[in-house]
Amino acid sequence: MRADARRNREALIEAAREVFREQGYDASLDLVAKRAGVGPGTLYRHFPTRESLMDAMLQSWVDRVNDTTDKVLLHEGPPRDLLLSWLQEYVGLISVHKGGPAKITGSFGVEGSAISTKCQALVDATDRVIDRLEDQGALRADVEAVQMCRLVGGVAVVADNGGLEPDDVRPMLEVVADGFLA
Repeated sequence: MRADARRNREALIEAAREVFREQGYDASLDLVAKRAGVGPGTLYRHFPTRESLMDAMLQSWVDRVNDTTDKVLLHEGPPRDLLLSWLQEYVGLISVHKGGPAKITGSFGVEGSAISTKCQALVDATDRVIDRLEDQGALRADVEAVQMCRLVGGVAVVADNGGLEPDDVRPMLEVVADGFLA
């Protein structure tokens, strides 16, 4: 890729982050192009669909998911605290952009969506947390990663739509965590 094309691509990704953070994932792609200082044609040459732009934008987010999971798994306290820590981090990870929780949570199980491939990172990370809690005998036997992602994602959607602060979300996550624990 030529240097100018690479710069345009990176500018589009950064502009998408800003615009989606401000207005949600359904924001105008023309605004993304304008904010990046390029024309709509340049945007669509790099990213033929909204999903392909979001896929590129979310790649650094996937790295953050993995780093966050590693940090949560360093937890040394009671299993409930580890689970609550992960659930809070999970909500934070999917709530970076307005509308993000609904978009991400709704893409679980949607084959072919670029977003669903990135959501696999959430399932994999949640599986790591579940494995740790199962090793401690702390979880119910029927808990699955996708189930946990969808349920906690639902809490994140409520928080996102209601403009709730993290302190308002924690009691809901405590109820969810208690439902997962043995």
